[in-house]
Amino acid sequence: MAAPCEGGDLEDPGGSPASMAAVPPPTIYKIRVATGNYLLGGTMDNISISLVGTHGETPKFQLDKFGKDFSPGKEGRIFLIDCQILEGIPATTLNGSPQYVSAPLCLLHLNPWGEMMPVAIQLTQQPGPRSPIFLPTDSEWEWALAKFWVRNSTLYIHELLAHLLHTHLLVEVFLLATLRQLPKCHPVHKLLIPHFRYTLHINILGRTHLLAPNGMLDKMIGTGFQGLSQLVARGLSKLTYSMLCLPDDLRDRGVDSLPNYYYKEDGLKLWSAIESFVSGMIGLYYLSDGAVEKDMELQAWVAEIFEKCFHQRQSSGFPAHLGTVAELTKYLTMIIFTCSARHASVNNSQFDFGAWMPNYPSTMRRPPPESKGGMTFADILETLPDVSTSCQMLLILWLLSRERGDKRSLGYYPDEHFTEEGPKKVIATFQKHLGKISQEIEERNRRLPLPYNYLNPPEVENSISI
Repeated sequence: MAAPCEGGDLEDPGGSPASMAAVPPPTIYKIRVATGNYLLGGTMDNISISLVGTHGETPKFQLDKFGKDFSPGKEGRIFLIDCQILEGIPATTLNGSPQYVSAPLCLLHLNPWGEMMPVAIQLTQQPGPRSPIFLPTDSEWEWALAKFWVRNSTLYIHELLAHLLHTHLLVEVFLLATLRQLPKCHPVHKLLIPHFRYTLHINILGRTHLLAPNGMLDKMIGTGFQGLSQLVARGLSKLTYSMLCLPDDLRDRGVDSLPNYYYKEDGLKLWSAIESFVSGMIGLYYLSDGAVEKDMELQAWVAEIFEKCFHQRQSSGFPAHLGTVAELTKYLTMIIFTCSARHASVNNSQFDFGAWMPNYPSTMRRPPPESKGGMTFADILETLPDVSTSCQMLLILWLLSRERGDKRSLGYYPDEHFTEEGPKKVIATFQKHLGKISQEIEERNRRLPLPYNYLNPPEVENSISI
């Protein structure tokens, strides 16, 4: 269940328009708060809410003042960042000192200006006297530290799940199945192969230098290699088909009408453009549902992905068989979107939003506070990563956000795998569609204090190449 929650500044770790525009880790859920019937929706100063984790529910606490927000039509303004997937993930030791991992809950309020602001943070899933709820009314440093913990947790979810698992590793599965099951003359092979350019190469480099035991990430993130491996395995066990299909994912999480959510706005435009492109191409080669059903090479391809990646897990929702043109179109749209737009959104923004270390701490050197009171600036400094670790992480973020010199933007295919006039016309239409989207994004960005350009088509690569 993915939605963006990175970026922003010290005041809004849940989501100013800047942070809501950034990257989309799977953490934000909409909360429906009952406030009376439709005609009598005022709360009379009695609105309260509790945070629910895997081990129980917190005591109820007052959320707002009479008449401020919870009048009729205002109920859809409460959201939750839930980092439950981190619960029980082991921490590592860095530079001889133990590190700490937590699984916080952060309650967000969408204010009338379209800003999603944090209003309450619980640093563990387990409610109780040793897991206080931190509020904006607490001391400056207590509230700041609680927000830093949320940032740290969403870094793991962003980098190891939304980025590594949901793009790099999944696309490698699609790539290998394509090479094994679809001959080069197959239209699906020719359609997809430009979107796999350099992916296997960069993944091998990543496993060798970044992800290996004693590799670079093992020395700079709080989970270390062991926790990283467990988190990725856990993420795969929870991954569903709808999480990778953007319209379904936004609807499932209740964020499809969220304002100032530029990943959503631009992502849906690109999804629609890719879907139209795929539909046009597939329509040239599959004239009926029966043609899809009878393509044994295609069926072997999708079956291998389901078996090798998802171990035939039915709850994933991933198809083991494609029976219609519509099903094939959606499946190929998901793959191309993952290779291009999804990866651009989680990769290209890393340095912009992570260069300010407190916005993206890679580890925490002290455990989550179990009580309130007495927090100082010195406590903050002793909890955040040390200078050496921060510098290493900054270098990695800079390297991963760099643009390749031979970048190929979405929709441009200098290696012509299709030579017929029909496919060439579909590609030209796709390029015009992307050009229109780019103009719309650039026009909107001129009005924004912090432009969101990560899904501007010229900035989106066809493939995962970095």
